[in-house]
Amino acid sequence: MSPKDQPRRLVITALFAGAITMMTAYMLHIPIPTGGYIHLGDALIYLAACLLPTPYAAAAAAIGAGLADLLTAPVWVIPTLAIKSLLVLFFTSRTQRILCRRNIAAAVLAGLFSPAAYALAGCAMAGTTAAFVPQFLGTLVQGFGSGALFLATASALDGVKLKERAGA
Repeated sequence: MSPKDQPRRLVITALFAGAITMMTAYMLHIPIPTGGYIHLGDALIYLAACLLPTPYAAAAAAIGAGLADLLTAPVWVIPTLAIKSLLVLFFTSRTQRILCRRNIAAAVLAGLFSPAAYALAGCAMAGTTAAFVPQFLGTLVQGFGSGALFLATASALDGVKLKERAGA
C-alpha cells in the first residue's frame, strides 16, 4: 500500500464503522428474549471485509458493532469486539469481484460462526450451558439474514463493477 492510499482507506473504514453502527443499533433492530438482538449490520461487515484489507475491515467491524452494543446492549461489547473482528477473516478482498466462491462460502460460515460464538459468550455470562441453544437459534436468523442481504448487495455492486471502478 502506498502512503497516499492510507487516508482513503481510513476514511472508508470510518464510513463503514458508522454505517455498521447505524445498521446494527437502529435499522431493523429486533430484541430477542434470550438477550441481545437481531439486526442486519453483519451484512456491512461482510461487505467491508470484501472491499478493505483485513486490518481495516476488522477495525470497521469492531468499532461499528462495538459502538452499536455500547448504545443498545453494553453487556455484549467485549464479546462483540472479538467476534465481529474474527468474522472478517472468512472473507477476501483480493478478488476482482465481491461475489467469488470464497466470499459466498464465507457468508454461510460467518452466518454459523457468529451465532455459535455469541451462544458460547452467553453461556459464559449466564454460567450455564443451557443458554447455548436459545442464544444460538435467536441469532442464527440474524446470521443468515445478514448473509442474504450481503449476497444481494454484493451481486448489485458487482453488476456495476464497483471494485473495478474504485481501483480496489
